[in-house]
Amino acid sequence: MKIATYNCNGVRARIDSIIEWMKKENPDILCLQEIKVETELFPRDRFEGIGYRSVVQGKKGHAGVATLYRSPVNPPDEIYAGFRDGDETEFSRILTCRWGKFYLINTYVPQGRDREHEQFQYKLEWFARFREMLEDFHKPSRKILWTGDFNVAPEPIDVYNSPGIMGHVAHTPEVFEALENVREWGFVDLFRKLHPGEEGQYTYWDYRFRGFYELNKGWRVDHMYATKSLAKLCSKIWIDRDARGLDKPSDHTFLIGEFQL
Repeated sequence: MKIATYNCNGVRARIDSIIEWMKKENPDILCLQEIKVETELFPRDRFEGIGYRSVVQGKKGHAGVATLYRSPVNPPDEIYAGFRDGDETEFSRILTCRWGKFYLINTYVPQGRDREHEQFQYKLEWFARFREMLEDFHKPSRKILWTGDFNVAPEPIDVYNSPGIMGHVAHTPEVFEALENVREWGFVDLFRKLHPGEEGQYTYWDYRFRGFYELNKGWRVDHMYATKSLAKLCSKIWIDRDARGLDKPSDHTFLIGEFQL
């Protein structure tokens, strides 16, 4: 099974390039983040036209997640939005789908804005709440894939200039610790499992700065974390860097994993 994740930075703005990529790569499941559209306005028909169904938790603005799956993948047996604690404010950031014994958690973690901003503290609390959700509703022995835009580049090799960037809300000790606390619950960073120590592998290039993509001044902030039983079934994982060069690209690109499910 081929599963991909992509922060599309507006699904309607990228719809043509997303569909072009899907036709080329044929993922069984594609997780989208930052779709920037209400659930009822999500372009389901365009994806249905190429054989994909959609599970969507949309929201106008810088949020919204969607999980697309194609035949022969059956509809999910269960769907959950948010932390499952009654707080609907996070419905557009966490979308969990279960197929049999396989769980897929598609997330768009808050960016944090600035270390002095209240949103940064909220980001740290978000990771703590995410771990609480895992402890309340899941077990590390299950086959769980947690994927999406985590808004954390957790290692020095995950950014192009760690000393110069250190202190940014996505590359600072506080978020390293917050993410590590979740990982310790029972996850494996699949990319680092199969590409240990490999530098220059990024999923995001800030297009506010001219030439960052061409010079490979990027960040690895999009991830696939799997529980140990699922990590054993991951045979391949890679970043499609070239897709960042498509017409009207997002500032992120696709991360793809293959699993023997």
